[in-house]
Amino acid sequence: GGHGGVVGAVADAAMEAGGHVVGVSPGFMTEKEVAHERVSELILVKDMHERKMVMHQRSQAVIALPGGFGTMDELFELLTWKQLRLHAKPMGLLNVKGYYDGLLTQMAHMREEGFLHDDTRVLAHHDVATLIDDLLGRIVRV
Repeated sequence: GGHGGVVGAVADAAMEAGGHVVGVSPGFMTEKEVAHERVSELILVKDMHERKMVMHQRSQAVIALPGGFGTMDELFELLTWKQLRLHAKPMGLLNVKGYYDGLLTQMAHMREEGFLHDDTRVLAHHDVATLIDDLLGRIVRV
């Protein structure tokens, strides 16, 4: 991941707390010095699609923080994979100050119109601790 913005802040905080942080970065991000290099493990991949695949393979759950097009791309790809039943990982939105209210309204409308089925639901909480507790309770242990 990147070293700036929300991603960088989360990575830095996790590292400072003694966490193991895995960064997954396409080569072009590293070349442009966008990649966060002070992580526990840095995985270099060829492109953004491979980045999403590796992040999916290495995760047990998904949390989307407020973000831009990259966040939406990652979120919607994983939601699509979930709808196609390619994974059953719990997914959540950190809905800080109602950031995702519009998206949640749209998703409810899509479900009402028959375009989404129930197993594509995402959890949404305003509080990170509540969201994490909810997601942890839904992780299927293998």
